[in-house]
Amino acid sequence: MSAFFSAQAAVAALFCSSLVSALMTSTSGARAAELKVLSTVALTPALDELKPKFESNGNHLTIVYSTIAELKKKIDGGETGDVIILSRPVLDDLATQAKVSQGSIVNVGASYVAVGVRAGAPVPDISTAEKLKAVLLAVKSISYADPARGGASGVYFAKVLDRLGITEEMKAKTTLVPNAQAGELVARGEVEMGVAQASEIAAVPGTVVVGPLPGDLNSRMIFAVGIGSTSQNPEAAKALIELLASPAGAASLKAKGMDPP
Repeated sequence: MSAFFSAQAAVAALFCSSLVSALMTSTSGARAAELKVLSTVALTPALDELKPKFESNGNHLTIVYSTIAELKKKIDGGETGDVIILSRPVLDDLATQAKVSQGSIVNVGASYVAVGVRAGAPVPDISTAEKLKAVLLAVKSISYADPARGGASGVYFAKVLDRLGITEEMKAKTTLVPNAQAGELVARGEVEMGVAQASEIAAVPGTVVVGPLPGDLNSRMIFAVGIGSTSQNPEAAKALIELLASPAGAASLKAKGMDPP
């Protein structure tokens, strides 16, 4: 009889030990993650909207927004994040340097350099290069990202002005901004026109995206997300990427002016 009860006790002990082990594993797997995200300013509106959803289960995101050039410079200098969101070519380059995990990069959206005006203002005709040039020469004030700060849209638009041959004519009426604030200046009536990524303009209440630059002046950029190679939370980082690529993420990106990739 005592042997029978000893066997029962051994089974019970083994069961309890297994249960505790399972609970510990479950708790460890469900532990909230602290993630650092380095993101281009072009995704600010969508990420700000999706952040509470990702954090609803206890996770926490610290998001550093900046221009692609500035973030690339930081990463080259040793800074990193669990999740990195930049243009696809830049992420691919970082992957070849082993700064982004190979195989983790996913395209999440596309945008183009666009012209924006204040809601209710006359919508200019920029359907051809000549019409765009005439509109730019006639506008009283304009804003775009400072090319010296590395903002992709500002660097590109400065080249467009050069191609149109009106760089000098535009200087006196141009307000340069450090990042994606051109749309905000338009909405407040501080400038008549803003040039930025379409997603950045569309996200500002009180602005209207007139459209992309015409013809071969147009510039479409693919944005992608990848996992930093030094991330201590790769599974949580992958979950954030899956959220961005999910139907809910795609809907948020579209609502904020980002096209499908």
